[in-house]
Amino acid sequence: MSYRVLKFGGSSVASATAMSRVLDIVEKEAQMGTVILVSSAISGCTDALLDGGPKAIKEMQKRHQNIVKRLFTGEAFGELLSTTILAAKLKQEGYNAKWLDSRKLVVKDNQEETYSRIKEAIEGAEIYIAPGFICQDGEGTVCTLGRGGSDFSAALYAAAVKAHSLQIWTDVPGIMTANPKQVPQARTIPTMTYNAALQMASHGAKVLYAPTVAPAMEAGIDIEIKNTFAPEGKYTVIGKDGPKGWIGVASEADTITVVGQGDDGLPRAEKALLKEGISALSIKETEAGVELKVRQKVLEQALRALHRAFFQELPTAETGLFIAGDGAVAHALYNMIKSAAENVEARTGKRLTIVGKANSKRYGIDLTGHPVINTQGSYVDAIINLAPKGSIFVDCTDSETLYKRYTDLLEAGIGVVSSNRRSFAVPYPEFAAMHAAARENGVPLRYETTVGAALPILESISRGANSSDEVTSIEAVVSCTLNQILGDYLPGRESFASMVRRAQEAGLTEADPRMDLGGKDALRKLLILSREAGVRLEEKDVKVEPVIPEDAFKGTVEDFYAALEAYEPELARKADAASAKGERLRFVAYLRKNGKSYEAGIGIRSVAPEHPAYYLRGTENAIIVRSAFHPYPLVIQGPGEGAREAASSILNDILR
Repeated sequence: MSYRVLKFGGSSVASATAMSRVLDIVEKEAQMGTVILVSSAISGCTDALLDGGPKAIKEMQKRHQNIVKRLFTGEAFGELLSTTILAAKLKQEGYNAKWLDSRKLVVKDNQEETYSRIKEAIEGAEIYIAPGFICQDGEGTVCTLGRGGSDFSAALYAAAVKAHSLQIWTDVPGIMTANPKQVPQARTIPTMTYNAALQMASHGAKVLYAPTVAPAMEAGIDIEIKNTFAPEGKYTVIGKDGPKGWIGVASEADTITVVGQGDDGLPRAEKALLKEGISALSIKETEAGVELKVRQKVLEQALRALHRAFFQELPTAETGLFIAGDGAVAHALYNMIKSAAENVEARTGKRLTIVGKANSKRYGIDLTGHPVINTQGSYVDAIINLAPKGSIFVDCTDSETLYKRYTDLLEAGIGVVSSNRRSFAVPYPEFAAMHAAARENGVPLRYETTVGAALPILESISRGANSSDEVTSIEAVVSCTLNQILGDYLPGRESFASMVRRAQEAGLTEADPRMDLGGKDALRKLLILSREAGVRLEEKDVKVEPVIPEDAFKGTVEDFYAALEAYEPELARKADAASAKGERLRFVAYLRKNGKSYEAGIGIRSVAPEHPAYYLRGTENAIIVRSAFHPYPLVIQGPGEGAREAASSILNDILR
């Protein structure tokens, strides 16, 4: 014969409406086998009876009478408690129902005798109704199984008859990863082992009374924890099999236990608390999992932090990256994305996948993340045809024409991140058109790396401009090449021309060093800086004073070096004059407000020790920004060169 044991908690029988719901569930289960219904007292009844006050007892009488009046027509059952009411109602519905007296059947601490008595009492009825919690001791004196004992009663009935199903019906959808009253993000655990359930119950999870597990486990009966108020909803099945790893987090008094097993438990818990600024009074690994004590006032905060760390996976956003460029910056970016992928996903919920690569001649696209550069044709056209929206095109080239395709990419829903300053020093209408396309299509257009490598220069300036803080001046030492050469230049030790040639051979200059010494590179950066400040600067608006006269830039590169050697005495004179005043030469780009308009220029300038650029070393950059809102300048200083620094800034732009 198939037996089905159903236990209902106090909230499940707290009113006539709740009891009607219980009866519906029981009648449905009765169609599949003999039902043993074990019920708690109605919610609050045990406390009232223990209190013993006449007023409390009278209130309980009234509550039971109200239930009876709503469930039955006629008189007679006013003084009877929950199980008697349920038994009477089932009989009235036409079921062969029998009430069992647990005080005579359940013998505390004697399972063998209990099982024998229950088996003798079970015969002939369709539905048996028994009170939980109460029992007798070995001397026949009525006693209880302890708070939560109704669950244990149900497990004893189920084990005695070798039930097919043991169901614990309560007011939550099963055992959850945490107490939902403390952690709103808690979710139902669909399946778990007997041991995991025992550990959760033993360490504070109130849904299940811990001793309930043993009789069911010994008999090999699965325990189902279900919600009376959502019978078709989620629930937990406890049995021999269940998921490994971390199960849930429970608390009792000031002790929290993350139940489960895993090598990462202790460090993960410590990191979660550290992130919240919580210091554990103690923390250790135990048989149950990770156990820690915290101050009571931060208990719920700690519970939520641990739940986030162990049981709330961030929704992962897949971002495909189409990278253009085959130089040092592109390769540094490849390596950085690969090495940082796990940390990036954990911290931001973004999974970055390189799905496209290209050099100046060929490209490769593979949306699964294994592109091989072997295809000729238009890389951008292929991206527009194949890329999912939300993908990002990353320009690590120094192309002077690739920017013309940015708008096409943006209009296709593909973001653009670029380290190519040539793309943003174009005529202002083209610059503005790219930004308009990004805004209209809701995709990013970012290029922090174009000025200052990893320094947050553009973002700092644009934030001020966006908040109506008018920039009154910008001074920018942004030519890494000239800053290093001017910083090391000592007339008479080595000629300026020789130092430039060494810098070119080391790859510190542009391919054509005249771009650096003619101010072209600094000019591009100044245009970008000015536009971020809200000033529509064009190339023709900037007064450029090259390091040597413009005539020296005609002819070949070797002609240029010859002219630079010939100009050595004048460069030495400028350096000596600056040194005599206690100053240093710097190649400075500037933008400053002059009345209602701005003036801009680039050239060598002698700076005093009180100037921030005086102390620059090597290839460092410095930006000095003055604005209407702030009496003191904003100074941003740091490394302005390096493939790794540039790659780091590009990655930040991708993740912003």
